[in-house]
Amino acid sequence: MTFTKPLPVFDPRSIPVIGVDTHLSGVPAQALTPQALRQRFRHPPLWTPEHSVEKKFSNREPALAAVLLPLVMRDELTLLLTERAGNMSTHSGQVALPGGKTDNSDHDAVDTALREAHEEIGLPRAHVEVLGILPTYVTGTAFIITPVVALVQPGFVLQPNPAEVADVFEVPLRYLMDPANHQRHEFEFEGVLRQWLSMPYTGIDSSDPKERYIWGATAGMLRNLYRFLIA
Repeated sequence: MTFTKPLPVFDPRSIPVIGVDTHLSGVPAQALTPQALRQRFRHPPLWTPEHSVEKKFSNREPALAAVLLPLVMRDELTLLLTERAGNMSTHSGQVALPGGKTDNSDHDAVDTALREAHEEIGLPRAHVEVLGILPTYVTGTAFIITPVVALVQPGFVLQPNPAEVADVFEVPLRYLMDPANHQRHEFEFEGVLRQWLSMPYTGIDSSDPKERYIWGATAGMLRNLYRFLIA
C-alpha cells in the first residue's frame, strides 16, 4: 500500500496519560460467560459505539478489512491477541487482533476474519463459534474494519506465521472490560490533535512478565465491545 504522507513515528508509551476511566463500572462477571455472550449477541441492546472513525493520516483509498476477537473458553474467558512482527511495513511490533484485508474470494467479513486468523496464527475454524459482529471501525490509514466476536474452544495448537506474527498471548476478558484499566492519551501530529485509549497489561504469571501495550485501533474496538456489553 502507498501512503501519500508519512505516518507518525513515536513511542505511544511516551505519551502522557491524561485520564483513567475509574468512574465507569466494569462489565459484571456474570455477563462475561460464554452463555451470557451468546444471549447478548442473540438479543443485542440499543447502544452506540464510542469509537468509530479515527482522524486521517493519509488520503489513500479506503480498504475493507476484518479482525477476529477470539475469546478462549478457559476457566474465565481470555482474549487471544498477537504481537506483529518487527519487520512489518506498518504497525510493526504492535499488539493486534488477528485479521487483515478482505480478499475478493471472501464471502463476507466473517470469512475474512476466520481466514486471516488461520493464515496468521493457524487458528482452526473448527474451534471457532462466531457470535456476531460489532460496528465498523475506520482507522486513520483508511481501513474499514469489521470486528467479528467469537468463542474459541480450547485444545487448538497455534502455528503463528513468523513473517507476520512475533508472539501470541491471552489477556483475561474481565481485565479488558474494566474501564479502570482504560487510559486516555492525546497527541498532536501535523496540527491535528489525536486521542486514543491504551490498556497496558502485564501477566500475573511470572513466566511471562512482559508488558503488553494494547492501544490505538485495537483498544478502540475493545472499548466498543465494553459499551456493547455494559449497555
